[in-house]
Amino acid sequence: MKPLPFESFPAAMVFVAAFAVFVLVNLQMGGAGWWSGDSTPREPSLDRGSLLVVALTTALGFGIGFPVSNQVLAATIAPASPVTRWSVFVLGIVVIVAGSLFRLWAIRTLGRFFTADVRVVSGQHVVTSGPYRLVRHPSYTGLLLAFAGMGLSLGNWLSLLVLVALPSIGLIFRIHVEEAALLARLGDPYRQYMSYTKRLLPGIW
Repeated sequence: MKPLPFESFPAAMVFVAAFAVFVLVNLQMGGAGWWSGDSTPREPSLDRGSLLVVALTTALGFGIGFPVSNQVLAATIAPASPVTRWSVFVLGIVVIVAGSLFRLWAIRTLGRFFTADVRVVSGQHVVTSGPYRLVRHPSYTGLLLAFAGMGLSLGNWLSLLVLVALPSIGLIFRIHVEEAALLARLGDPYRQYMSYTKRLLPGIW
């Protein structure tokens, strides 16, 4: 039994549309990243290769997660009935779009302080509004939600695991690098912010 996006043309079109939303949101980084041509003074990059690690683990997740959904049929999430399969698919689409929009909210809330690599912008302060009231790294939360939605849309447990777990490795490394940089540059205000917020999941981690 093939995943619905590989089997049904309408499902494929819906999946492509949701994925396009994900891509368009991530293109917003071009307006704030180091390649944007923005002349705002910035300190040197403190990235330590974390952007590359995130890119590689995400690419690996995509490279394994999508093909495996069409091959490991024993890991199918909802093989019981067409209604169940479509319900899981629709849930996945909703999660892709919700995660993407949550990430966009985080990017827009951070504004000029958002950068693609780890870097402290001149005049940067601790932002605690919007999604940053909930977690310290909401853009990464949104990213992982979108990946989870992709796994659900493919209807395969193994794809879901791979699409979430592999990028998580890169993001966890990135979070440690980013928080070390922010603590070093922003000091006690960021340390205080860390004391009452979690990194990715409210109340968990």
